[in-house]
Amino acid sequence: MDKEKLAQNILEFLGNRENIEENTTCMTRLRVKVFDLSKVNVSELKKVDEVLGVVCNGNLVQIVLGAGKVDRIGKNFSELTKLSLNESRNNDNKKVDTKNEDIKKILIKNKKTFENNGKFQLFFQKITNIFVPLLPAIIAAGLLQGVTNTIDIMSLNFQTIWWYQLVKTISWISFTYLPVFVGINATKEFGGTAILGGIIGALFVQNENMPILKNIGNIGKVILPIVNKNFYVGAGGLFSALLVGFFVAFVEKNVRKIVPDILSKILTPVLTLIICGILAILVILPLGEIITKILFLFLNFIYNKTGIISGFVISACFLPLVSMGLHQALIPIYILLNDPLGATKGINYFFPIIITAGGGQVGAGVALYIKTKNKKLKKILKDTIPAGILGMGEPLMYGVTLPLKKPFVTACLGSGFGGIAAVMLHLGTITQGVSGLLALLIVIPGSQLLFLLAMFFAYLGGFVLTYFWGVDEGKIFEIYGEVRK
Repeated sequence: MDKEKLAQNILEFLGNRENIEENTTCMTRLRVKVFDLSKVNVSELKKVDEVLGVVCNGNLVQIVLGAGKVDRIGKNFSELTKLSLNESRNNDNKKVDTKNEDIKKILIKNKKTFENNGKFQLFFQKITNIFVPLLPAIIAAGLLQGVTNTIDIMSLNFQTIWWYQLVKTISWISFTYLPVFVGINATKEFGGTAILGGIIGALFVQNENMPILKNIGNIGKVILPIVNKNFYVGAGGLFSALLVGFFVAFVEKNVRKIVPDILSKILTPVLTLIICGILAILVILPLGEIITKILFLFLNFIYNKTGIISGFVISACFLPLVSMGLHQALIPIYILLNDPLGATKGINYFFPIIITAGGGQVGAGVALYIKTKNKKLKKILKDTIPAGILGMGEPLMYGVTLPLKKPFVTACLGSGFGGIAAVMLHLGTITQGVSGLLALLIVIPGSQLLFLLAMFFAYLGGFVLTYFWGVDEGKIFEIYGEVRK
């Protein structure tokens, strides 16, 4: 099926163009916000050729299409909806394409009903919406950082070459100015003017030419009132930038209510920046610092006190998170752990544990390929296992293990053994964004063989458990419909 026809079919089962509020893409999914979830035909969506799976969270429908393919289909889909990727038709439904105000009210009511049914999921969904658009930059910068760090260790004398330093600078910019990008996306997600959030987010970017530091005192020596603490730009980490989005949107909306319309264009942004700037320094930064410290204490307890138990549980539970579309809500934690100025000195000890989850699923896929007699399933496995090895496991999950159920369970349990190995071998990554064997580029230089060993245990765990307890030919026949030999 050509991409235009595929996009048209997807749009039809989502309730057509008037039901689409927003559309965007991530690594493998077309993510569509709808006004009325009751108009979405999920069962028919799942039957569409090349659709690997469908996940619904509140009014957000995630259609799994696979890496690469999703970008082409997403482009065609956005042309059909007349919405650019990441553009919202209208968050408050004021521009819903309906002729009747009663219909508009029904859409709003239905939307609120579905949102109230999954507030926990929607909270994580907002976090996901903030960070998913940043993934291309995070992944690219992470890979560049991994490659350049490896080259530095190998002493290849590239330090004086201008283009090499340019590459290092690009990766440095991506992470250093991340609070700005997070502030922009968070403010937009909470209904404010994005650029205002970016400006306040820039307060959390270390720069010695910042007037509050340059003209009042040395870096870290500015004593703030009320909190009576030194002003340190990076104290709140990424959580401060996240909080900025909420505060900027909240303040802007309320300022707009009291400022006369004739002056709103000028006074609203000015007052919002001043108020939020003060809040950022006196409230958001200290609050972000507290949240960051609590999180580090919690993660430190899990990793150092519960050890291999946590390794098994974290790895085994990650695939279910992916299946629900909630895994990307962990991105801010990864970024926080990879902060060179943070408590872990830039080493993320949790990401390797999570990477092994994909290894368990690959092992399960190999076991199915060897043991099943179903040719259709073998063909699907032949196409999806290589992608899984490279860290793109959703095609394998939605095309094979999740529909069959037993292999999904055995893959989860098998991956736990890889998680145990990752903890015992003290594996860490210097950035995030890639998984599978591509993660060899981002693990701590010199630990590549140990990483392969952890992945081997994940592969082996998934393979053994699936081979002996996860293959159900009856279920395979039921789903893939081919006569068994």
